[in-house]
Amino acid sequence: MKKILIALAFASGSLLSSFAGAGEVKVTWQDPDKYSDIRPSNENRDSFRAGVFKELGQVFADLGKKLPDDVQWNVTVTDLDLAGDVRPMMRPGGNDIRVIKDIYWPRMSFNYTMTDAKGQIIAQATENISDMGFMTFRPINAGNFPYETKMIEDWFQKQLKSNKFPLK
Repeated sequence: MKKILIALAFASGSLLSSFAGAGEVKVTWQDPDKYSDIRPSNENRDSFRAGVFKELGQVFADLGKKLPDDVQWNVTVTDLDLAGDVRPMMRPGGNDIRVIKDIYWPRMSFNYTMTDAKGQIIAQATENISDMGFMTFRPINAGNFPYETKMIEDWFQKQLKSNKFPLK
């Protein structure tokens, strides 16, 4: 059984999440200040980002459990556009709100490299994923970022079905 260790560290404008065990998943959040949309609606920017990175990093870690134990999967997220759009409230003391409409679908860009125990590359690519039909999914107990989670999980399942990724 894999043990998961979560480590968050800031380094040169990047946030790194390591999920280590028999197999390993490393997620690097590269230059988050340049992301398309990772704005909080009514909380501190740094704590919101840390929550996004932790929750979506855990999605990759959970998917990594489906891979053989000797696989190391390194993911570098280069852009993120959360579902919805943050709008300022126009009344005194009002907080901003995130408006979820079908015209504001989630998107993510990332690079990944997957290697085996010998360091041989199993899979490597640059991905730009999105889910324009995200509003057809009704999230129930799906965390704080259900649309992004589903988008990543759907992409991963496509990789497994096309035999691009090894299966446990």
